[in-house]
Amino acid sequence: MIVTLVGPGELVTAKLDFKRDLECYTAKRNSPQVIDVPDLEYLMIDGYGDPNTPAYVDAVSALYPVAYKLKFASKRNLDRDYVVMPLEGLWWADDMGTFTTARDKTQWEWTLMIMVPDWITAEMFTDAVEQVGMKDRPTRLGDLRLEALSEGRCVQALHVGAYDDEAELLRYMHEEFIPDQGLKMVGKHHEIYLSDPRRAEPAKLRTILRQPVADA
Repeated sequence: MIVTLVGPGELVTAKLDFKRDLECYTAKRNSPQVIDVPDLEYLMIDGYGDPNTPAYVDAVSALYPVAYKLKFASKRNLDRDYVVMPLEGLWWADDMGTFTTARDKTQWEWTLMIMVPDWITAEMFTDAVEQVGMKDRPTRLGDLRLEALSEGRCVQALHVGAYDDEAELLRYMHEEFIPDQGLKMVGKHHEIYLSDPRRAEPAKLRTILRQPVADA
């Protein structure tokens, strides 16, 4: 628990914001860097195809209610409050060129995620899912899982702009920067959506693009 002194003898619990506390949630615009990402725990749900579809919306609609139930349970039962993390996604395809050249979204596979603190237990997760299911049950609630992700060494950069304009930065990361560092791509392409697309203009969307790597 983190506390802040706000007056004589008065303490309040401060929210943890992992976007500020974890280096892996910061990146330089259009400037790839090699970083080490710690093992982290996520709410996860899988899908396939174009993200501009009801299937994608249904996946998001299952994630957020459970994420907020866990936050409230952590604050209430453990006195550990935190800011709910942004939406993230793992993306892959049989041909990774569908991300950098053809942009054929129908071929994309994905796992949508929200990071949760490591003190969130399987029991807390099960309880949160059960509570969310009691009213207006999300269509894909039963497909949600709690799982750790180990990425290790990664290359990442910040993209500012519309999601469909990511291709050139991805191409540079995949085809130039990573090979030039004596590295090769492993694992799945990872995106962290720092902006809410419902509120931000497409030109101002901020997205961290991440690629796990290993020695070539």
